[in-house]
This record gives sequence, structure tokens and C-alpha cells, in this order.
Amino acid sequence: MLKPAYPLHTDRLLLRPFTPDDLPAVHAYESRPDVARYLYWEPRDIDAVRTFLDKKVTRTALHDEGDALDLAITLRDTGQVIGNGLLIWTSKEHRQGEIGYVLHPDHHGHGYAAEAGRTLLRLGFDELGLHRVVGRLDGRNTASARVLEKLGMRREAHLVQNERVKGEWTDEIIYAILETEWKP
Repeated sequence: MLKPAYPLHTDRLLLRPFTPDDLPAVHAYESRPDVARYLYWEPRDIDAVRTFLDKKVTRTALHDEGDALDLAITLRDTGQVIGNGLLIWTSKEHRQGEIGYVLHPDHHGHGYAAEAGRTLLRLGFDELGLHRVVGRLDGRNTASARVLEKLGMRREAHLVQNERVKGEWTDEIIYAILETEWKP
């Protein structure tokens, strides 16, 4: 089980549970076509964002496999919500997890995704005791691939046209890192 002591601090960020008050900030990025482009969902209207935010608000601890932490990524100096980070406990028996992140495009290119990703990996390895963590992405999402590489994750698989997403066949790339390879 893992229930972090919030907020989680990095040099420039705070990661914390979402609150209902985060609705405008989350809508600001989840409603954008450029954000949803490589994700499974279409841009979300305010009602859809509210529905998914209601779920995110509850995802603050990992009690068993299948649970997820869904954390607001905020700028440490202003508290502004700029995205979300995700840690999923995918297998208790095999000590496996998965990370993910979504950032508002205004905050791309500043290293925030990797900074948040390092915190998610630290939680997975150091606090939950995972053996292996993966990151999965649409094969066209080269920016996300670079983030996972910055985190020290290795590209393990390129699954060609393995999923039909938004009416088209897409490739999936899988990155992974082992507990023994993790360097905080």
C-alpha cells in the first residue's frame, strides 16, 4: 500500500491530489485537440472534464493492484495546475507499475514532465517497492518518448498498428525501467 505525504516536492513543482477547484485548469488543457491527439480520448467539454476530475480527486492512494495515483502537477512558486501525473499499480505479484503524464502545451519544453516523472518513479520504486515500471505511448508521440528516455527508461517494444484509436490504426511504443536501473 502507498499513501504519500502530500504535497510531493521537486525543485520547481508540487504534486498533490486534485480538488474540485482544479476544474478550470484541467479543462484548459483537456479540452485542447493538441493535448488529446495521442491519447485515447477526444478533447473534453467542461462536463466531461468534471466527470473525470471527480474520479481523479479520489485517486490519492494505492491500496491494491489496479489502483492509481492521479496527481495535479503544479508550479511550486505559483500553485498553478499545469498538468497531471499518473502512477498505476498494475501487478502486485510481479511488482509492476505504469507511469503517465499530461501537460498543458504552454508548459512543454521546460523539463516539467521529466521532473514529475522522476517523482512518480521514486514513489513506485522507493515507496511502493515495485520491480518494474513501464510507460506506454502512441508511436507518433516523439516528445513523450524523449521524456521517458530522459528518465532512463529503455524502449522495449514497438507494436505495429496494434490498436485502433479514434478510427485509425496506431502503433504503441513501450518503455520500461527496472528497480535496479533506477537512479534517483
